[in-house]
Amino acid sequence: MKNGGVGIKVMYMDEEHLFSVEQITAMLLTKLKETAENNLKKPVTDCVISVLGTAFDPFLGGKNFDEKLVEHFCAEFKTKYKLDAKSKIRALLRLYQECERLKKLMSSNSTDLPLNIECFMNDKDVSGKMNRSQFEELCADLLQKIEVPLYSLMEQTQLKIEDVSAVEIVGGTTRIPAVKEKIAKFFGKDISTTLNADEAVARGCALQCAILSPAFKVREFSVTDAVPFPISLVWNHDSEEPEGVHEVFGRNHAAPFSKVLTFLRRGPFELEAFYSDPQGVPYPEAKIGRFIVQNVSAQKDGEKSRVKVKVRVNTHGIFTISTASMVEKVPTEENEVEADMECQNERPPENPDTDKNIQQDNSEAGTQPQVQTDAQQTSQSPPSPELTSEENKIPDADKANEKKVDQPPEAKKPKIKVVNVELPIEANLVWQLGKDLLNMYIETEGKMIMQDKLEKERNDAKNAVEEYVYEFRDKLFGPYEKFICEQDHQNFLRLLTDTENWLYEEGEDQAKQAYVDKLEELMKIGTPIKVRFQEAEERPKMFEELGQRLQHYAKIAADFRNKDEKYNHIDESEMKKVEKSVNEVMEWMNNVMNAQAKKSLDQDPVVRAQEIKAKIKELNSTCEPVVTQPKPKIESPKLERTTNGPNTEKKEEDVEGNNNFGAEPPHQNGECYPNEKSSVNMDLD
Repeated sequence: MKNGGVGIKVMYMDEEHLFSVEQITAMLLTKLKETAENNLKKPVTDCVISVLGTAFDPFLGGKNFDEKLVEHFCAEFKTKYKLDAKSKIRALLRLYQECERLKKLMSSNSTDLPLNIECFMNDKDVSGKMNRSQFEELCADLLQKIEVPLYSLMEQTQLKIEDVSAVEIVGGTTRIPAVKEKIAKFFGKDISTTLNADEAVARGCALQCAILSPAFKVREFSVTDAVPFPISLVWNHDSEEPEGVHEVFGRNHAAPFSKVLTFLRRGPFELEAFYSDPQGVPYPEAKIGRFIVQNVSAQKDGEKSRVKVKVRVNTHGIFTISTASMVEKVPTEENEVEADMECQNERPPENPDTDKNIQQDNSEAGTQPQVQTDAQQTSQSPPSPELTSEENKIPDADKANEKKVDQPPEAKKPKIKVVNVELPIEANLVWQLGKDLLNMYIETEGKMIMQDKLEKERNDAKNAVEEYVYEFRDKLFGPYEKFICEQDHQNFLRLLTDTENWLYEEGEDQAKQAYVDKLEELMKIGTPIKVRFQEAEERPKMFEELGQRLQHYAKIAADFRNKDEKYNHIDESEMKKVEKSVNEVMEWMNNVMNAQAKKSLDQDPVVRAQEIKAKIKELNSTCEPVVTQPKPKIESPKLERTTNGPNTEKKEEDVEGNNNFGAEPPHQNGECYPNEKSSVNMDLD
């Protein structure tokens, strides 16, 4: 690509496109996000694991073993069949797949194993064979590279071979017997294969994703990552000091982590970050980026300003200079006399350590540099000689007052205030995507996602046509056969066959609308057949339900005419409405049933199930409120009596057992004496 990176050419939408590795990776992650529906949930036990060292060969892996087989068979096919497999990408890809399969088979079989590919090129079938010993001879140079990272690992960790208690291997390529033998020979012990070689890394990644995601709750699992490649900073020199280099993050340094570096500068300066060991980095360029700290100026007294730069490696291992600030001294005035006496001129300390060009403050990730603390560490000048002499010369308050009258008032001395000024940083990154380029990639991926959505809709429309053809063809010889006449039956079958042929010929790659139109054409004929079948299934059930409701309301009307006590409270005019509705609906049902009986099954029905359902609803709404009227409540009888004598109030008596309908009767001398002459008046409803 133009920036020196790796590009991948692919055919997309009948055009050749060039995608970067970052774009392809983003596409892969997006696809994985769409297809991942089930999440792996495994119990987690408490454990503490430390990674003492890492070593690897970026140019040694399973693909290299596959390439050895591919090169061997390409040469064999060129001699044996006069075919150049490398001239056709599709043929070469098929050869890669077969060689990978052969490699896996040789891991468990030491005998000769065949390799057969049909119609490899020019309609020719090719074949070959290979055994494990031949394969190990082909890969002898690769097998020698296995021990190199092992020696490097032991050197990093400062361990001896006897200090290693167990060796566990993961990865598909570790199944090759020669690889296992090399590792076992180096450590002098049998190797363990208890982990799933193919899924061990994937499960670890899934667990880490669950830890980072707020949508999942997992047991607390603290992971401290490490910086695999040491990172250094180099800064440009000024007129007084030479260029400097400092390693800010060593190999296997904890991450995420932040450090604060202090520089003494009079103007803007530049920092360049790079990997300290270019040979160990699997990238063509060791530089990370250039960072320019702007708006730096000297102090008002001409001295250098202290600039604090915060460098950080985040949880993804990405290095950046996050913030920069300048410590500036600003004079202020105080109104209080005591503050004036305590205020003293500040000067930079006469400390040889400050002459150094850089200071390093280690801090935990996420903490801020201690700007105020650094400012407070500056030394203070001794008290002014004027104040000292005055204290020695004036022994009492009277003389002091006389002197103050004679002398003019003393000017207030300024107090120095330390201010932290944020500085802008211009970042020129080498391998990290710029904002404009990143936005362009996001926009391109968005367009591709939309195109995938349109393609899915097109395929769904095509599949709907194909599904409709197969479904109706089967049902025309089954349940739908009676609901279409013979002539239409033959014509529709012919149309279904023609549509199927069209799908596999000129209609194989059509626009979405073409499939939608084709489906509508089929449904114009098929839908009436389907409706007739469904009506024939539902209509008898609806007629039966309607008949039951008619019988129910007709019986109630008959009971009313027979003076049944259950319905004698209903008004006669209301019941006539019920009888009228029942007669009308019954007449309608008899008419449509007779008309439907004259129709054949392949004709459209006279009445549909929904119409019958509507009649049932109409009948219920008319009759149900009438026949379900509750009987009026009968009030309980009340007794009244009038007593002779001065008390003329009416009292209610208990006329029925324990049922008291009023107050207690009057008492005389503690006993109840009912009046024999009292009359009982009862109101009956």
